[in-house]
Amino acid sequence: MAVWIVLGVYVTLMAIVGFVSFRKADSLTAFVVGSRSAGPWMSAFGYGTTYFSAVLFIGYAGNSGFNFGLFAILIGVGNAVLGAWLAWKVLAKPTRDVTRRLKIKTMPQFFEARYGSEKMKLYCAVITFIFMVPYSASVYSGLSYLCESVLGIPYQTAMIAIAVVAAVYLVLGGYIATLLADFIQGIVMIVGVAAMIFFITRSQQVGGLANGLSRLWDNMSQTEGMFTVNTAISVISLILLTSIGTWGMPQMVHKFYAIKDEKSVKSGTVISTFFCGLVSCGAYYIGSLSRLFYDGVPTLNGKPNYDLIIPGILVQALPAILLGVVLVLVLSASVSTLSGITLTSCSTFSMDLIAHFVPAFQDRKKTLTLTRVLCLLFIAASFIIASFKSPILTLMSFSWGTITGAFLPPYMLGLYWKGMNRVGAWCSLIGGVAVSLTLAFVTGFQSSLAPTLGVITMLCSFGFGFAGSKLSKNKASLKDTAKATEHFFDKSYSL
Repeated sequence: MAVWIVLGVYVTLMAIVGFVSFRKADSLTAFVVGSRSAGPWMSAFGYGTTYFSAVLFIGYAGNSGFNFGLFAILIGVGNAVLGAWLAWKVLAKPTRDVTRRLKIKTMPQFFEARYGSEKMKLYCAVITFIFMVPYSASVYSGLSYLCESVLGIPYQTAMIAIAVVAAVYLVLGGYIATLLADFIQGIVMIVGVAAMIFFITRSQQVGGLANGLSRLWDNMSQTEGMFTVNTAISVISLILLTSIGTWGMPQMVHKFYAIKDEKSVKSGTVISTFFCGLVSCGAYYIGSLSRLFYDGVPTLNGKPNYDLIIPGILVQALPAILLGVVLVLVLSASVSTLSGITLTSCSTFSMDLIAHFVPAFQDRKKTLTLTRVLCLLFIAASFIIASFKSPILTLMSFSWGTITGAFLPPYMLGLYWKGMNRVGAWCSLIGGVAVSLTLAFVTGFQSSLAPTLGVITMLCSFGFGFAGSKLSKNKASLKDTAKATEHFFDKSYSL
C-alpha cells in the first residue's frame, strides 16, 4: 500500500508540473530551450537526470557489479569526473555562448552554423531521429523486473506509467516543464540512492561497510578472471563510452543551450559533478555488493539474467516504504531520460527536417504545435517498440556509440579548432556511422561488445575528422565554410 501511495504522489506532482508550465511554454524558444533562462541547479539536475535512466540501476549496475566487483565503482567515478565535471568544463561555456549568440536550438543547427552546410543539418536530423528511437524504447525495459518484483504488476503497466507521465508534462510544458520535473526527480534520485546505500550496507548479507568490503574483496580474489587484462579493457571501455560518450549525445548537449549565464556554468559544474558522483557511484557500489547476495547470476527460464540482480537485492534489504521511493527513483530516471531524448529528437525533426521540406511549418506557431504532436507520437512509438521483442532493441546497445561516434568530433573540434572544415565534419559524420554499424554487423550485434566498439568508433571518427580537414584545407570550394567559421567564432556576429 505504501508503495502505491508514493507512486501516486509522484504521478500527481508530474501532472501539476505539466499544467503549471503550459502557459509559459507559449513560444518555440520557450518550448525547446526554456527561453535560455535555466539556473545552475535546474541545469545541473537536468543534465544528471537525463544522463541516468533505469538502464543504469537495473542493467549496468547489476551486470558490471557482479562481473567486476568493486572495480565497477570506477565506472561511476568516471561518470562523475569525465562525464560531468570535465564535460561541463570543456563544453558548457562555449556551447552556451555560441548557441545563444547564433540562436541555435538543435545539434543539426549547430553543424549548419559551424560548417555552412544545410545538407549536413538534414543528415544529422535523420541520424538523430533514427538512432534515438531504439534508445528511447530501451528506457522502458529497465523497469520491467523491478515492477514485477516489487509491485507484482505487469511490465506493460509500468511502461504505460512512464509513457503517460512523460507525455503529460513534456507535451504541455516542453523544456520548461522538464527543468522543473528534472529538479524534483533529481531530489528523489538523491534521496533514493542514499537510502539504498544505507540500508543495503547495513543488511544482514553485507554486515556493515568495513565487513562488506573485506568479504567482497576476498570473493573477488577467489574469482577466476577478475584480475585480468580482459577485465581491465572492459571496465575502461565502459568508463570511456558512458563518460566521454555522453559528450556527443544531442540530449546531453542540449542542456548547455539553456544555461542562464556564466555564473550558472561555474555553479552547475560543481552541482552536476556531485549529483552524478552520488548517483552513479552509488548504483555501481550496490551492484558490486551483489556478490554477497548471490552465489551465481539469477536465472530466468533457465538462462542467466543480470536484470534480476538489483530488484532481488532491493526486495531482500529494503523496507516497504523505501521500495516505493526506489521505484519512483527508477521511474524518475526513466521519465527524465525519455523526455530529454524525445524533446531533442522531435524538435530536431520538426525544425530541421519537416520545416525544410514543408514551407508551411516555417511558421513558429505551427512548428511549436507540430513539435508537441511529434513528442506524443515519439513516446507512443517507443512504447510500441518496447512492447515487443523487436530486433530494433538490439540496436540500442550500439545507438549510443553510433550517435556520439558521429557527432562528437565535429562538435568538439568545431568548438575549439578553426581548422576543422566541412570535409572533415562529413568524414566524421559518415565514417562514424559506417564504422559503428560495420563493427556491430561483423560481431553479430553482441551487446556485450558495444562499449568497446563504441570507443573504437569514437577514435576512428576523430581520426577521420582530423585527416579530412588537413587533406582538404586548401580546396577553393571550402570558401563558404571559411565564412561560416569566421561568423561562428566572431563574438561580435549574431543572428
